Amino acid sequence: MTGTTNATGEARRAGPAVGAGAAGATGTAGAGPGPGSAGRRARIPYPVVLAVLGALVVVAATFGIAVGSIGVPAGQVWGILLHRVHPALAEPDWTQVRETIVFEVRLPRVLLCAVVGAGLAVCGTALQALVRNPLADPMLLGVSSGASVGAVTVVVFNVGVFGVFSLPVAAFLGALAALVAVYFLARSGGRMTTVRLVLAGVATAEVLSAVASFLVVTSNDPHKTQSALRWMLGGMAGTTWAGVWIPAGAVLLGTAVLLGVCRPLNLLLAGEEAAVALGLDVHRFRASLFVLVALMVGTIVAVSGQIGFVGLIMPHVVRLLVGADHRRALPAAALLGAAFLIAADLAARTVMSPEEIPVGILTALVGGPFFLWLMRRRTA
Repeated sequence: MTGTTNATGEARRAGPAVGAGAAGATGTAGAGPGPGSAGRRARIPYPVVLAVLGALVVVAATFGIAVGSIGVPAGQVWGILLHRVHPALAEPDWTQVRETIVFEVRLPRVLLCAVVGAGLAVCGTALQALVRNPLADPMLLGVSSGASVGAVTVVVFNVGVFGVFSLPVAAFLGALAALVAVYFLARSGGRMTTVRLVLAGVATAEVLSAVASFLVVTSNDPHKTQSALRWMLGGMAGTTWAGVWIPAGAVLLGTAVLLGVCRPLNLLLAGEEAAVALGLDVHRFRASLFVLVALMVGTIVAVSGQIGFVGLIMPHVVRLLVGADHRRALPAAALLGAAFLIAADLAARTVMSPEEIPVGILTALVGGPFFLWLMRRRTA
């Protein structure tokens, strides 16, 4: 009894370092990369990493607004934005058409890309800690498949109960229904294990994906079928200011909550036993965070469709840069995810211009090979 007390006392004095050390020791066992081994390598100072990632977001956003069928010089882009903030900040030397293109067409799309990319990256980082699995991502819980069923139902059957908000509302309700199903399927004897959660999420996702595909292939309207398919592949086409604020609020609020629970997330990397020894109610904490992450993902998917690999790849890259301490990893993941998706969306609408490639296809084409390379690099 005395030995247990002493061990617990030492763990308490160690604080978040417990999660770092143990996670580094268990990283090869499938719990994901830990900060322990990474911390021993020379690493770029954290403020420098944040500054570079922030600069990447600004550069990607500038190109995302400037490049298109009608090009706008980068200087004019910033002039238009500054003039909107206050007329005295920039002298207008552009046409009204260019101002409309920048502020009403491209800026909301770029902002939504940043919000979606940041949200998926943050959710992926949190999920990989919650389930201690480096392959976990926001699609793990079947949330995106549930959102697809809701959205496809609206498109195929032309449901308009909520007017222009019918599709996002249906997608969100579908995501929430999928979450509830996975949650209850994963619980056994009042507890929810990682294995049961993964199995329940995969099974639910497969069933719901089959339902969405069935609705698409049985539709008699080819235009509705094409719309549903493009939504399932993910994309930001047609984004307006009205579609930006709700996901932006959900991502900001959800990220703030996750930043507030960084220490429990770090402890989970050390294993359930160590977390319990430090007084963490693991099952209740996981259940509450699963709800938070699923609601964030449901809100994101409702406006962007299914976009894979962002929540899977970005956490790995961030851990290589700043380690696995979530106080550092979450802000860095948000910035990197935002920059990545802005760049991916820019490529999606310019590579085959005037045709636009669904951004979900590009993220899969880039993310799959990169993840395979990353796995080989880590095991070499």
